[in-house]
Amino acid sequence: MANLASVLKSEIARLARKEVRTETAAMRKAVSNYRSDIAELKRTIKDQQRRISSLESKQARPSKAVKPAKSEIGNVRFSPKGLRSHREKLGISAADYASLVGVSPQTIYLWEHEQTRPRKSQIASLVEVRKLGVREAQRRLERM
Repeated sequence: MANLASVLKSEIARLARKEVRTETAAMRKAVSNYRSDIAELKRTIKDQQRRISSLESKQARPSKAVKPAKSEIGNVRFSPKGLRSHREKLGISAADYASLVGVSPQTIYLWEHEQTRPRKSQIASLVEVRKLGVREAQRRLERM
């Protein structure tokens, strides 16, 4: 009888291990899939954050206007009244005009109030902005 009890006990233990193995195999597979999904999501988030920071840094930088030829800059004179009238013709604020030129809004204010004068490199940017019409100026501002 002791032999029958030990055989029955070992058979019950074997069947229990088999059941546990089948139940845990499905769980292991699910856990493995979840881990790979989480890793993929982490990679996606990292890539998106990299793209966002790249776009934010591009947006934060003032745009550099295309510089005209030196022959165009040589004869150009700067007039604070001309600057203000062109800005008003475009219908934009000093801050927006500054974005187009690639300088700070304070610089535009100082130029318009004849407290400072632009450098040659800034005059080159002003020449390019003076060529813009209302629609083109609005398009460039929307892109920034």
